[in-house]
Amino acid sequence: MGWEKDIEELRRREALAEQMGGEERVARQKASGKLTARERVTALLDPGSFHETGKIAGRAGYGADNEMESFLPTPFVVGRGAIDGRPVSVQADDFSVRGGAADAGIWQKLVFAEQMANEYRMPIVRMVDGTGGGGSVKMLEKDPRTYIPQTPGWEWVVANMASVPVVALALGPCAGLGAGRVAASHYSVMVQGLSQVFVAGPPVAKAIGEDVTKEELGGAEINGKNGVVDDIVASEAEAFAAARKFLSYLPASIHELPPRVSNGDPAERRDKTLIDVVPRDRRVPYKMRRIVEACVDSGTFFETGRQWGRGLITGLARIDGHSVAVLAGDPMFLAGAWTADVCRKLIKHVDMAQTFHLPVVHFVDCPGFAVGVKHERAATVKLGVQAMAAVYQAKVPWCSIVVRAAFGLAGSAMMNPTRTKVRYCWPSGDWGSLPMEGGIEAAYKREIEAHPDPEKRLAEIRAWAEALRSPFRTAESFYAEEIIDPRDTRPLLCEWANLAQRMNETGPSSFGMRP
Repeated sequence: MGWEKDIEELRRREALAEQMGGEERVARQKASGKLTARERVTALLDPGSFHETGKIAGRAGYGADNEMESFLPTPFVVGRGAIDGRPVSVQADDFSVRGGAADAGIWQKLVFAEQMANEYRMPIVRMVDGTGGGGSVKMLEKDPRTYIPQTPGWEWVVANMASVPVVALALGPCAGLGAGRVAASHYSVMVQGLSQVFVAGPPVAKAIGEDVTKEELGGAEINGKNGVVDDIVASEAEAFAAARKFLSYLPASIHELPPRVSNGDPAERRDKTLIDVVPRDRRVPYKMRRIVEACVDSGTFFETGRQWGRGLITGLARIDGHSVAVLAGDPMFLAGAWTADVCRKLIKHVDMAQTFHLPVVHFVDCPGFAVGVKHERAATVKLGVQAMAAVYQAKVPWCSIVVRAAFGLAGSAMMNPTRTKVRYCWPSGDWGSLPMEGGIEAAYKREIEAHPDPEKRLAEIRAWAEALRSPFRTAESFYAEEIIDPRDTRPLLCEWANLAQRMNETGPSSFGMRP
C-alpha cells in the first residue's frame, strides 16, 4: 500500500488552514478594509515564490474514533519567498483567528521565521496585525495560573537588528508584543486609519482613567510624529511597495554589500539650478530636498521618517548606482537645529548605515543644537552627544557637502574629523563656534556704547565680521578642504561613491544596532 490516503489527509488539513478563522471572521476582516494574511503575503512577494512553513500547525479536535473533527490554524503565517528575486523570510499575523493573539504554537513559528532569517542571512518582513503575544485573560480558563513573563525568541529579534534587514508593517491594531515587533525594526510603516500601535489597547487605558479610541491612543498621527514608525502610507498596497523599495537599497545581510543598480543617470550631470538654490540672505530658508534630489541618481531618493525629527532629512538613495544613506539638514524647520528628536533620528540612521555598509552623504546645514527651555527639558544635550558618538563610531565611507550653516557641537558632528575629510563646501558655507548674529553686540558692548556714534561703530564691526565669514578665508588655512561650484556636486559625489567601494567591508560591526 502507498501513502495516498495520508497525502489526502495532508491536503484536507491544508485546505482547512486556508480557511483561516472561518468564513464569518474572514468576511469581517475584509469588511474592515483589510486584506487577509495570505493575501498580504501574495501582494508583498514575487508571484509564486512563497513557500509556507507550518501551514497545518493549529488546534485540532478529535472524536472517539481519533479522527479530526475540527481544526483552527495558528494565527501566524510564516515562510520564505522572494522580493525582486532575492530570498526573504516572512511573517504575517492572521487577525481572523482570535484577533492575531497567541494560539497553538504561535511563538514557535515566530522564532522559526526570525531564526531562519538570521542563519540563512536573508531579510525578514513582519506583517503585524494583532497582539502576537500571550493571548487574553480568557487563556486563564484553559491554564489556570499566571506566569512570570518572558519573550521566547527575542534573542533572534535582537540578533537580527545587527545582521539582516528587518521591515515591520503595521496593518491593524498592534498591541503588546505586536507593538514590540513593529518597533524592533530597521524600517517600519503604518497605514493611515487602518493600523494603530500601542503598548495596551483602549480597555486597559480606560482602567487607568483614559477613555480613548484606538486611533486616539496609537494612531498614525501619534506614532508618525514620535518616531515609533518611520513612514505613514495611505493603503496596504503602498506599505508593500515601501517595503520592497526599502529592501532594494540594502544587502541581504551584513555579509554582503548592497547591490549596484544603475538607472543610466550620467555621473557627469551638472544641475544648473544649484548655483542659486541657496539665498544670499542667511535668514531665508530653502528646499534642501531639492538639492538632495539633484545630486543623487534621478528618482532614487527614498526618504524615511519624514514626519518626525523634522530638522533632519534622512533616507536612502543611489549615487552612480551605489546605495548610500543620506543625511541633510532642513532649514525649513527650526533652521535645521538639532532637537532631541533630530538626534534620535540621526543615531538610528547612522547606526543602520554602519550595520549594512552604506556610505553616508551628509548635506550640512546645522546652526547647532536647539536652544531654549523646551529643548533643555528634552535632554537635547544628552541625546546630542549620543548622536555625536554615533557619527564618530561609524567606520563606513563618509562625504559631507557643507551647504550653509555649521555651528557649535552639532555643527562639528557633520563627520568624524579624525578620518580623511572628504568634504566639499559651497560658497554659501557659514560656520564657526557660534553664529555672529547677536554675538557682536555682546562682545563689543562697551566699545560700541563708548563710541561717539554707536550705530556707526556697530555697522563697522559688523562689516569687519562679515568679511571674516567668507569661506575663502577658511580655505586659505585648509580648514575648508575644497570650495566647489554647487553644480559640480553630483560629479564629485559619483567619483567619491566609486572610491568608497575600495574601503567598504562586509561582516558585523564592532557594535550591534539597537531599535
